[in-house]
Amino acid sequence: MSSDSNNNNNNWQPATQVIHAGAAHDDPHGALTSPLYQTSTFKFSSAEQGTSRFAGEEEGYIYSRLGNPTTAELERRMATLEGYDAAAATATGMGAIAAATMAFVRSGDHIVVSDAIYGCSFALFSEMFERFGVEADFIDLNDEGLLKKTLKENTRLVFLETPANPQLKVVDIEKVHAVIADRDIRLIVDNTFMTPLMQQPKRHGADIVVHSATKFLNGHGDVVAGIICGNADDISEIKGTTLKDMGATISPHDAWLILRGLKTLDVRMQRHCENADAVYQFLSGRRDIKKIYYPGAPDHEAQALMGKQMSSHGAVIAFELEGDEAKARYFLNHLRMIALAVSLGDAETLIQHPASMTHSPYTPEARAKAGISDTLIRIAVGLEAAGDIIADLEQALEACRVQWQQSA
Repeated sequence: MSSDSNNNNNNWQPATQVIHAGAAHDDPHGALTSPLYQTSTFKFSSAEQGTSRFAGEEEGYIYSRLGNPTTAELERRMATLEGYDAAAATATGMGAIAAATMAFVRSGDHIVVSDAIYGCSFALFSEMFERFGVEADFIDLNDEGLLKKTLKENTRLVFLETPANPQLKVVDIEKVHAVIADRDIRLIVDNTFMTPLMQQPKRHGADIVVHSATKFLNGHGDVVAGIICGNADDISEIKGTTLKDMGATISPHDAWLILRGLKTLDVRMQRHCENADAVYQFLSGRRDIKKIYYPGAPDHEAQALMGKQMSSHGAVIAFELEGDEAKARYFLNHLRMIALAVSLGDAETLIQHPASMTHSPYTPEARAKAGISDTLIRIAVGLEAAGDIIADLEQALEACRVQWQQSA
C-alpha cells in the first residue's frame, strides 16, 4: 500500500477509523486482513544496514521489542482515533501507565493524582514512586483552588481517570488543563472507560492519553495490553527509554488481536451502552439498592460534561446495596450468568467487589476518601440480551431478600 494510503484517516468518521485507520500493509497475496508478523527479530540485508538501523540513520525493523509491523499498525490506528501524532503499544494497561509517567519524572519530582483511580495505579504512585523519591499528592481534581495550592515548583505531571474506576467520578479535563497550562506540567488522562469513540481528552488539553487495551478496545477478554497516545516527541521519549529498557512491550499476536477487536468497537459500544441504560433503569427501581453511580443517571455530575467532554455515559455502573459487606458477598455469590470477575469491556457482563478486589491496594483511609465502601459493587455491562442480565441481577437480589428475611 502506498505511503499516501492514510491521508484520509483524519477525515473519516470514527466508525470508519476503527476499521481502516493506519492500515499500510502491502501483502503479495492481497490479504484483506493485516498480516501477523509473529517474529522476534528481523534480518538485515547487510552488516551496514544493521549498523545504520541501530544508529537511527535508516528506518526499518530490528527486534520486536523495538518495533514490529503489526504493532505499528495498531499504534497508527490508536493515534488516529485519539487525534495524536503517535502511539506506543504496551504489554499491559499498567505497563502503559508506568511507561508514560516514569519517562517524565526523576527522583525529587512531584506529581498530582486524582483521588479516584484504579487500585494498581494508586499503588504505583503511592508506593513505587515514593520508593524512588517521587512524591505524589492525591486530591479532588475538580477543586481548582485545591489543585492550585497543591502544585509545586517541582510538579512534573498530573494524572487522572475520567470516569474513574470504580465509582465513575468524572473530572473536567479542560478545567484541570487551564490550571496547569502555563507551566511545564504534562497532563496524562486514562481514557479506558470511555474509549476514543466517546471521549477524546486531547481536545480538552491532555498531553498524553493511556488505555488499558485489555478492556473495550480489544473487547473479547483474551488479551492484556495497553496503549499510550501523544505527540511524536513524547512517544519517542517513552519508546526510547521506559518502554524499551523496562520491556513492557506488546507481543505482535496481542496487537493483531486488538486490531481485530477494534473493527467492531463502534457497534459493540452502542450495544454496551444500550444495555447499561436498561440495567440502570432496573437498579434505580429497586428499594434494596442504596445508591447508584452511573454517568447516564440524570443526577450524576457527568451530565454537565455530556456533549462537551463526553458523548455518552459508557457501560460501567457501580451501586451500593442496603446492608453490609456480608450481604454484598451473598449477592455476588448467587449470580448465575453474570461472571464474578475483574476487568470490563468483554462481551460477557462482569461484576466485582472493588474494596476487596481491584481496589484492595488502597488503605482503608484512602478507600473511604475515594468513596469506595464495603457494599460497593461494580458491574461492567456486556453484550448479552439486556433482559437476561436484568433477570440474573433480579434473582440474586431476591435471594438476598429471602435470606435476610429469614435471618431477621
